[in-house]
Amino acid sequence: MFDSAYRLVELSIEFLGIQLVTVLAYPLFSTQRIFWLYLCSSAAIAFYVFYVTSKSTPAHKISGKGFVQFLFPKHVWQNPSAWLDVRYFFFHQIFRVIIYGVFVSVILNLVFQMITGGPNLLEAGSLTFDTSMPDMAIGTAYMFVLLAFSDLVTYGIHYMQHRVPLFWEFHKVHHSLEVMHPLSNYREHPVDNFVYATAIGTAYGLVMGTTSSLFGYLPSIPQILGIPLVMFAFNILGYNLRHSHIWLRWPGRWSMAFASPAHHQIHHSCHPDHIGKNFAFIFPCWDVLFGTYEVPETNKDVHFGMAMGYVSEYKSCLDMYFIPFKNVYQRFLKRSGTAL
Repeated sequence: MFDSAYRLVELSIEFLGIQLVTVLAYPLFSTQRIFWLYLCSSAAIAFYVFYVTSKSTPAHKISGKGFVQFLFPKHVWQNPSAWLDVRYFFFHQIFRVIIYGVFVSVILNLVFQMITGGPNLLEAGSLTFDTSMPDMAIGTAYMFVLLAFSDLVTYGIHYMQHRVPLFWEFHKVHHSLEVMHPLSNYREHPVDNFVYATAIGTAYGLVMGTTSSLFGYLPSIPQILGIPLVMFAFNILGYNLRHSHIWLRWPGRWSMAFASPAHHQIHHSCHPDHIGKNFAFIFPCWDVLFGTYEVPETNKDVHFGMAMGYVSEYKSCLDMYFIPFKNVYQRFLKRSGTAL
């Protein structure tokens, strides 16, 4: 018995060690949001914003020290919320890898097989992508359909997370942050991860299964560093500024076509004009279509958090995991008339 218990502990430690190394290696993988190239491009874009802002403000000097202070302001890094995000990143990512790495694949393959009635996705044929125009056009069109449909599905899920009280209890963990930096992107409850994994796996499975059934193959999509071209562009164009204090809005109607950092910062703002806005992830056209689009010219009214003066109930990583379950439990007890 003791040997079995010891072996279980040994395997658990080994598993956690492997997961921790995986998380520490995120900056080395292009599939991760904090890939070093995405971070560098975001820093370069941030310098452009700093340069433009400094030129329009005579009191500000353009210098290396000034840029570092602009990039890492005291009001962000002196806030306990910022460091809670750092701790939660390591705490939660160890388990999030399992949810996204395994569950999305399982759901995708299940939906794909249900539609095609054939082998799973790994056994399905694919079109070899080359530089010929017909194949390139087909692959590009397929990529946009796949990403646009999955973005529409996640828009619906995101909207539901804000409108359905049960789901909001879990999603508000992400909105409880008071300041933002790139690791704030990972402040998500496991239930949120599970919901998104199910939605994304289903959306991909539907498109891929339908395509395979109609055409008999799956087109290969154009990629850079192993990820779809559109996603690479999305990540390289300041993705890590979405969760930050640095305001960047695309000019004119481009802001309605492709999500800018400002688009998501408005979503996190507790100003009355910003609440319930900008649910899309990549393509804000869904927000425009459903009347939830809001990207002003400036960020003068942007304030992150649940509400002005809100004191977060989440003080630790464990709080962010278990308080939502407690709140849901109490909500259902209250509805049933049962005293606590």
